[in-house]
Amino acid sequence: MAETNSVFCCENGNFTLTDTMKRSFDDNGFILVRKLFSNEEVKHIENALTEGPFQDYTYGVADGEGGEAHMILWQHPGNDVTGMVGRCEKVAGTCDMLLEGEVYHYHTKLMKKPAKIGGKHIWHQDYGYWYNYGNLFPNMMTVFIAVDKCTKENSCLQVLPGSHKCGRIEHVKIAAQQGADMDRVAEIRKHCPLEYVEMEPGDALFFHCNLLHCSSANTSGNRRWAFLCAYNRADNDPIKDHHHPHYTKLEKVPNSAVLECTNLTDMTGKQFYGENLENIPGRRKIPRDEQ
Repeated sequence: MAETNSVFCCENGNFTLTDTMKRSFDDNGFILVRKLFSNEEVKHIENALTEGPFQDYTYGVADGEGGEAHMILWQHPGNDVTGMVGRCEKVAGTCDMLLEGEVYHYHTKLMKKPAKIGGKHIWHQDYGYWYNYGNLFPNMMTVFIAVDKCTKENSCLQVLPGSHKCGRIEHVKIAAQQGADMDRVAEIRKHCPLEYVEMEPGDALFFHCNLLHCSSANTSGNRRWAFLCAYNRADNDPIKDHHHPHYTKLEKVPNSAVLECTNLTDMTGKQFYGENLENIPGRRKIPRDEQ
């Protein structure tokens, strides 16, 4: 990612958003922070995701081309290790500053792209979904944390820097996903050249909800897991009910809480998504032997 000045590094586990980082986020729609989480923290998070009951909540999302993306989604952070990630200052506190106001946890998901069979995510803006859920303003964002190495070969994220300034683009339903108007995307690419966001485990991409992004199918021999925390500004409480929550006060924790937490099994209050998937076209529960 040499094209934009949106790549920064977390030194010695300490991260503080600078004015330069904030300007880069405003200009490009994202910042990439290398080593936001240490190798030890990433291993602890991955252990929580594999030792806990998370994999029982995996569901598939058809991509319209015969592929299927796997994911696990929950509405509230909870008090386990994964909850500490979504509540820690270097994640949630940074989003407060980037969105210039108090944020709350909108949801977290583990995006899993299995080796060889991981389906694609078509070009979209997150606000292409979230607008329809009753959020009036695009004061929302996502933090994409690499659990595995993310490369072009195993389907790293692709972004169009600066595309968040185009505002919300019309989206259409494609299989079980929402896709941006591709004629408009093609024109935007002439002004906002594509960049591949290759990441090492522990790197984190903070990006605006109107940033255009996608990822290809994973045809490589390496899986690609990513941990995504989404946030909404507190004064942007949705005007209609949805399975994603209304404003809920987020109790932040110090960064040290991620490693200090030993709770791998108590999922109290997280509210996993996945009930009645048989009634939703293009979505299905994925049994463990297919993951």
